[in-house]
Amino acid sequence: MGRNALVDIKRSLDEHIGSRILLKANGGRRKTVERTGVLEETYPSVFIIKLDEEQHAFKRVSYSYADILTETVELTVYQDNQEQIRITYVKQ
Repeated sequence: MGRNALVDIKRSLDEHIGSRILLKANGGRRKTVERTGVLEETYPSVFIIKLDEEQHAFKRVSYSYADILTETVELTVYQDNQEQIRITYVKQ
């Protein structure tokens, strides 16, 4: 499950590079942080989201694919036709 799951998550994100993203992350102590931006790049261990500048103090954030696997981070991709796709890992 481990290595293949992370590779599968990376592949699904590779298809959405340049797309608008809604990011929900666990901020600790029962806080959930919501940010919007664009999926900028994927690397072997992490992915980078360029945040909307007017809303956030940081320009970019990075998370690991394990964050999606453990559901610490939830990603929703917005398509051009207003369709929303949630990026998750489903065991096969």
